[in-house]
Amino acid sequence: MARPKTFNEEDVLDKAVEVFWVSGYEATSMQDLVDAMGIQRGSLYAVFGSKQQLFLRSLERYGTVVVKQFLDILESKPSAVESIELFFTQLVEQVVTAGPFRSCLVTNSVIERGLTDAATKQQVVRLLKALEKGFDKSLQRALSNGEISPDLDLTKVAHFLTCSMQGLLVMGKVCTERSVLEGITQVTLSIIK
Repeated sequence: MARPKTFNEEDVLDKAVEVFWVSGYEATSMQDLVDAMGIQRGSLYAVFGSKQQLFLRSLERYGTVVVKQFLDILESKPSAVESIELFFTQLVEQVVTAGPFRSCLVTNSVIERGLTDAATKQQVVRLLKALEKGFDKSLQRALSNGEISPDLDLTKVAHFLTCSMQGLLVMGKVCTERSVLEGITQVTLSIIK
């Protein structure tokens, strides 16, 4: 008879997310995951399957927790343009201070595994689409509020903002100079002003 699970699945999955987020897929060993998650190797395999399956579940969990926090920022102010500005301001702050959004597991995953693993690519595309949809929703709200020009192609701008966000996170891996990142943000936001 199998022993009952004695851990909270979301809690240990959050620990796996952190390991993959910091170290990436390739540099993370099963022992690293066992140690960080605080569970037995047999339990890890029984509940989460292989390292690849755990990685995909970690990406899914990242979307549920972290991407949702990003999306919440886009709805945080009555002014949609101010919400988008806050989004990028907080993104720069997190990169500069090595805060919770200091990098992006989505960005890291697409760079490391997106071209070689179809399942990872599928998860990454889903998460990027969620971010694009969040930007699009904010832009629609900005248009309704009369905050932006009706001449803007909102779909293209949503793609651009998503690309700029990802670019900032990649740039932040090698440059945490606030003035540089704020300059990139200023140019990015000029498209909606």
